[in-house]
Amino acid sequence: MTQPTSRYLNPYIGGLLLAGLLLISYLILGTGIGASGGLARLAATIEGLVASEHVRNSAYFGRYGASPLSYYLVYMLIGSVLGGFVSAFLSGRFKRGYEKGAKCHTKTRVMFALVGGILVGYASRMARGCTSGQALSGGALLLTGSLLFVVCLFISGYATARFFKRQWHD
Repeated sequence: MTQPTSRYLNPYIGGLLLAGLLLISYLILGTGIGASGGLARLAATIEGLVASEHVRNSAYFGRYGASPLSYYLVYMLIGSVLGGFVSAFLSGRFKRGYEKGAKCHTKTRVMFALVGGILVGYASRMARGCTSGQALSGGALLLTGSLLFVVCLFISGYATARFFKRQWHD
């Protein structure tokens, strides 16, 4: 692996670019941005390949219609994943591996990531939106529920981190 060829983007510039993207989304589409909607539609499409009748009759997935992938958040999700790969490759940071502390076994890290991802994915669909949708889109509209959500997210994140700190500080 070569040394990184460039530094990370300045977070203030990244924040301004993200705010610009959110503004463009509201101006063109009339709605905000998020990630869980694209994943849910991708799941509906995959399940539809196996059990299309079940998906069409499902109270949850059925409302997506015959073409769940025909939705702007699906394209945003694809663009985010591809953009991350391109950015990592161009900056010389593209490598395989696991982010973990020295005392944390790879299987433990993978299990934590899998269970955490499933819990967050399920909770985001129950809440009708993910953290990015709540924080960015709801926060930009100054929605009370979204602003409270962000405060609670940070509080719970700091509280939870205390239990898992030993996995990272060796």
